[in-house]
Amino acid sequence: MPDPTPNDPHREAATLPAPGQDALEHSARLEALIREQIGVNEGAIPFSRYMELALYAPGLGYYSAGARKFGDDGDFVTAPEIGPVFAACVAEAVAPVLRQLGPGARFLELGGGTGAFAEVALKRLLELDALPDRYAILEPSAELRHRQRERLQQRLTPPLFELVEWLDGPFPEDWDGVLFANEVIDALPTPRFAIRNGEVYEENIVIDGDGFARELREADAFLGNAVRQVERRLEREFEEGYRSELLPQLPYWIQAVSGGMRAGAMLFVDYGYARAEYYAPERSDGTLRAFYRHRMHHDPLLWPGLQDITASVDFTALAEAGVAAGFDFAGYCSQASFLLGNGLAGVLERIEAITDEAERQRRHNEIKRLTLPSEMGERFQVMGFEKDVEFGIAFLAGDLSHRL
Repeated sequence: MPDPTPNDPHREAATLPAPGQDALEHSARLEALIREQIGVNEGAIPFSRYMELALYAPGLGYYSAGARKFGDDGDFVTAPEIGPVFAACVAEAVAPVLRQLGPGARFLELGGGTGAFAEVALKRLLELDALPDRYAILEPSAELRHRQRERLQQRLTPPLFELVEWLDGPFPEDWDGVLFANEVIDALPTPRFAIRNGEVYEENIVIDGDGFARELREADAFLGNAVRQVERRLEREFEEGYRSELLPQLPYWIQAVSGGMRAGAMLFVDYGYARAEYYAPERSDGTLRAFYRHRMHHDPLLWPGLQDITASVDFTALAEAGVAAGFDFAGYCSQASFLLGNGLAGVLERIEAITDEAERQRRHNEIKRLTLPSEMGERFQVMGFEKDVEFGIAFLAGDLSHRL
């Protein structure tokens, strides 16, 4: 079934800075791989598979190739890249958990960005007498691993740097500690569903001339049942033409990344909503968007490999997935509330003691970006889980669990 609302790539591209020739050639190589995948799969692949290739195809995908992604010369800025406040407050929140676990506790960061988070977190955990026995970064990008290693080797003392290691996958053995993921779930390859004539369809990607297009095909039982389960929990049916994202594999992903965690905490920070708001009737085309050179647009099929593709997080589904993985729910709040409840007051006191007026103002601006509702303060949410430790105190400021 052809998609009645395809994106116009020419219209989207006209509003964006033009990529260089080398970048376009890189994208063309990834396009060729995607076309090959479509060709051997009866002329179509699910959107989730397209997203997986566009972001993670070895050597070609957005996150596995070498293009700059973070900061002013990239496509977006994450909280740890703005300055040290975010990582310092996260360290404040998880330090009690690491102390409860004692010797042998580990810290696992999913996706390390430029290494900015690890640098500040390790320094702050040292100050708090809560250093983990190992600090592991699970990073799929070889280029980012290189940048992280270079940064941390330059900025950490040798004893701190020696705690850091890089992993290709979750810990293979049983472990105790903290798992942390900032803006990771939004980049998980997500299925897209649509309602047509009361039935559940899945968005697929097909070849369309020199590019790609969307096409609706009947959803398999796994996705169809997941959509119907969401409807039952919302106590309403999706309207004709409604489409959105849904991650039925989220519980399995949580189980995989936490691995054999026997005791500890998980902490997730991302943009998203509780389920009722995520699937609000007016949000009838979902939350999917793309980022290129700090510009957001709505064509994920444009320039594969050169742009980030992302969807907001259903935090109700995340809460259910964490509990299904054997953890207890610890709390849920906005990023602003989380920072306020975990050391932001002390950070402000230290900022006021800065004598350099320009630096003091820069740090104040950092806090505004992290906490103002019009910036990241309310758009980003924080959720935690615990297993045989006490982590709920980190969420006492501005608890939003009643919304789930």
